[in-house]
Amino acid sequence: MASPGSDLSSSETEFWLFVLAIIGLVGFAGLMAGLTLGLMSLGLVDLEVLMKSGRPQDRIYASKIYPVVKNQHLLLCTLLVGNSMAMEALPIFLDKLVPPWAAILISVTLILMFGEILPQAVCTRYGLKVGAFMAPLVRVLVMLFFPITYPISKVLDWMLGKGHAVLLRRAELKTFVDFHGNEAGKGGDLTHDETTIIAGALQLTERKAEDAMTPISKAFSLDLDSTLNLDVLNAIITMGHSRVPVYSGDPANIIGLILVKNLLAVDPDDSVPLRKMMIRKIPRVSEDMPLYDILNEFQKGHSHIAVVYKDVTRKKELAKESKEGENLEFQGRVKKKYKKPEASSRKDKNKGGHAGTANNPGVKLGIDDTGRATKKTEESRATKKSPPATPAFKKRHRGCSFCILDIENAPIPEFPPNEEVVGVISMEDVIEELLQEEILDETDEYVNIHNKIKVNMHAIPDKVPNQVQ
Repeated sequence: MASPGSDLSSSETEFWLFVLAIIGLVGFAGLMAGLTLGLMSLGLVDLEVLMKSGRPQDRIYASKIYPVVKNQHLLLCTLLVGNSMAMEALPIFLDKLVPPWAAILISVTLILMFGEILPQAVCTRYGLKVGAFMAPLVRVLVMLFFPITYPISKVLDWMLGKGHAVLLRRAELKTFVDFHGNEAGKGGDLTHDETTIIAGALQLTERKAEDAMTPISKAFSLDLDSTLNLDVLNAIITMGHSRVPVYSGDPANIIGLILVKNLLAVDPDDSVPLRKMMIRKIPRVSEDMPLYDILNEFQKGHSHIAVVYKDVTRKKELAKESKEGENLEFQGRVKKKYKKPEASSRKDKNKGGHAGTANNPGVKLGIDDTGRATKKTEESRATKKSPPATPAFKKRHRGCSFCILDIENAPIPEFPPNEEVVGVISMEDVIEELLQEEILDETDEYVNIHNKIKVNMHAIPDKVPNQVQ
């Protein structure tokens, strides 16, 4: 029979074991709750960014966390199962030490304070560091609870889909960049010029040629039949352009361009005809062409200026298709409104012949017309495709015959009558849209030619773009 002293020591040992078990369960439940919030709040894209371009210590943390977070549903099930087991076991040990009502009160207090609030607050602020430190333990728990959590995670994958990385759209990315500017007051270190250029690059796809071009009525150009006398050369020098479009007959019929540097050796007293000079071909782009595509055309090296045209036939076809669609819809409503009674319809049907088609030839005609219009539209789209890429051997040689107009031995180029020239666009215009600021040349008279805003040479350079805005 055991002595009273041995019974006392065993009860004390059991008491402290229960106390340690309670502390361990509260700590484990808090750790699971904190890791659930800390690890699940780290996106896969954010971790990849940190691994590639973060600070050295953050790269180490992210590389340890990424394999654990990659299977998000399996990680979530593991952490929640561990948290649930700890919280369910806690009242059992408390019930051995205190009455039931006290066990409930103490368990709720411990779980709320040390198992939820405090761990989640710490892991929210230091989630990357805590997650990297606890990554080995999480791996062990994943393998330990794998038979339970794996089927549940597969069901979640089937119901909700696997956790894919969510990327920002253009508008969201632009706002995100603006928040990182030092002018936003949120601690970002990007300057105004950096945020402006990034925003311009994001908007360049949405901007069309018509948004950046110079209207043909305001563009300076030369007639093919003109003579390079003193007045013409002075006019070219006054404008300050490096390239001048050349037209034939109508100023809208631009056939090429001339490089101003080629006029350095021209003597005004000789009155050299413009036809005798080297006239280069000029690209033609649609007014709906994105500025990114135009920039790619300029990068080919054939020209740094292009003619902008609009397809008149295309717009007429679209208007015609819209009108025909409205007519078909109206005829359908009329036909439905004045539909014959069911008995008479059966009677006409028994006589043979389809009354609806025979009595409404306009409907069939409208459908055929729409089909032809659609076919024409597809053909016009096919003709508007960009020209094939320049062969490499031609692209290497500057000033080759591929880029030069042979006015003397070949006829003057003719263009489709449906392409109406509306303006010209240069590489400088595209770069200005990218920078979101006007580039002022030494000879510019206006900051913005469209709004006729005069250049103020006495203004501070940083304040000049504000005149445009």
